[in-house]
Amino acid sequence: MTTAAEHRAMAELEAGLEEVRRSPKDEGPLQLIVRRPERGERVLVDEGSLDTGVGLVGDNWATRGSTGTPDGSADPELQVTLMNSRAADLMTGSRERWHIAGDQLFVDLDISRENLPPGTRLFIGTAVLEVSVKPHTGCAKFSGRFGTDALRLVSSAVGQELCLRGINAKVVQSGAIRLGDAVRKLAAE
Repeated sequence: MTTAAEHRAMAELEAGLEEVRRSPKDEGPLQLIVRRPERGERVLVDEGSLDTGVGLVGDNWATRGSTGTPDGSADPELQVTLMNSRAADLMTGSRERWHIAGDQLFVDLDISRENLPPGTRLFIGTAVLEVSVKPHTGCAKFSGRFGTDALRLVSSAVGQELCLRGINAKVVQSGAIRLGDAVRKLAAE
């Protein structure tokens, strides 16, 4: 999928953090929608539907299940993943590679813990998401795609605070989304 030559070194990754920190705080555009119909498969779409029962319609979240639930069913707290588009660009080196991160929605919005604590709601199109308390963490697949320095950075204290790996959310109001829609932060309930 990627080669070591495509992996960025820690110094280059750290130098890009200021650009990530400049992300809008309250509202920014939805820049990429990615369905994952099967493991390892990615389908980029211009519009989609977020559903309280299945997450992103056409994605495998509901059927894939979770090792973190007692019965192996899908974890509602991990229904939709969002990644900051500036962080995605930093990790991948180009927009054409964002989708391999494995997230469904890429947004130009400050998704840090300080700005979007658990319970914060996000209005996108006609749908509403709620930020999960469960963190989105890096794994061996992330390291394989972007390098050990990228995994070390997203796992560091600053990486966790900025949520460089992304955030988990659940759909609390079903609705339609499309590229370019404003992603607006609503108050936590």
